[in-house]
Amino acid sequence: MGAKAEALANQFESKAQEATAVLEKLSDADWKKVTAEEKWTVGVTAHHLAGAHEPISNIVKTIASGQSMPNFTLDMLHAANAKHAQEHASCTRTETIALHRKGVAAAAAVVRGLSDDELEKSGVVLTGAPAMSAEQIVTNILINHVNGHLDSIRKTVGA
Repeated sequence: MGAKAEALANQFESKAQEATAVLEKLSDADWKKVTAEEKWTVGVTAHHLAGAHEPISNIVKTIASGQSMPNFTLDMLHAANAKHAQEHASCTRTETIALHRKGVAAAAAVVRGLSDDELEKSGVVLTGAPAMSAEQIVTNILINHVNGHLDSIRKTVGA
């Protein structure tokens, strides 16, 4: 673990705590509103966000180990997201917040465990896209995933 990994983990945890605070304040009516960005309910968007922390951290681990993701396309990502939205249409706030907290802890631990050398390693995340470093994945995917969906939820509920 290095200072850079610790700073990235802290940045992620800070944004995730912000998301937790917003999720905890949502009313039942807010949970059912549909977001303009994702076209999912706030509940499904929150569950999607919560459920992605660990898979994204697994991508970080793969790239940090010097490998690339095997044949993973943007179409596959969209299909998985659509399937998730259908499967979790009736998710509860309690289960979603628990999943979020579990995923945040796991992802932060992965990030904290990386050395500076591992953060610099790069590989392909999406087939056909340019390679990204593990540090770029933490910043541009893990942290920005929280930012993007949290902003969407806030806009939808007026928070």
